[in-house]
Amino acid sequence: MAEGAEPGPDISFIDLKARRRRIQGFIELLKSPHLDSRWKAAEALGKVGDQTAVQPLIDALEDPFVEVSWLAAKSLGSIGDSRAVEPLLRAIQSGDHWLRIGAAVALGKMREPRAVEPILALLQDKQRMVRKHAAWALGMIGDERALPPLEGLRDDPDEKVREAVDIAIKVIQMKSEAEKSEEAAASDD
Repeated sequence: MAEGAEPGPDISFIDLKARRRRIQGFIELLKSPHLDSRWKAAEALGKVGDQTAVQPLIDALEDPFVEVSWLAAKSLGSIGDSRAVEPLLRAIQSGDHWLRIGAAVALGKMREPRAVEPILALLQDKQRMVRKHAAWALGMIGDERALPPLEGLRDDPDEKVREAVDIAIKVIQMKSEAEKSEEAAASDD
């Protein structure tokens, strides 16, 4: 600001109102009869990351088109609201592999410990992409319970799954070592 100039009026509320209108517009698009509008809205709401989108995205997990539901799942993971955990745990059981992937990714992003057991079951999925993303999610959660099942997947026929498994194992081991170091340091004090 130039010297001696008076500060202008506070217009930050205008940006906030515009943001709210934009979010509400995306939420309305989740109900559109047009598939491309719904999936784009589901994806955009995850990027915006606003809590008001949680329930509409949970509802979108039931969209008849997986293009919408799996993006709704991923967006819920980006937002990270605990209200989404139970619906995402149910989505892991979906018959559609894309929704299982979206739910696993979301729960991994949320680092949700209650998801470990359901995601472990995905390591046996017939779809390689589901196994790969399940391994990634387990690595993100970082729970040591995942180590033995992940070790069992080191010889998966798919190279991308094996790579995801190796990374997940390393991440979990590093997290475990860091926690043990912190505990040792705390007990020394």
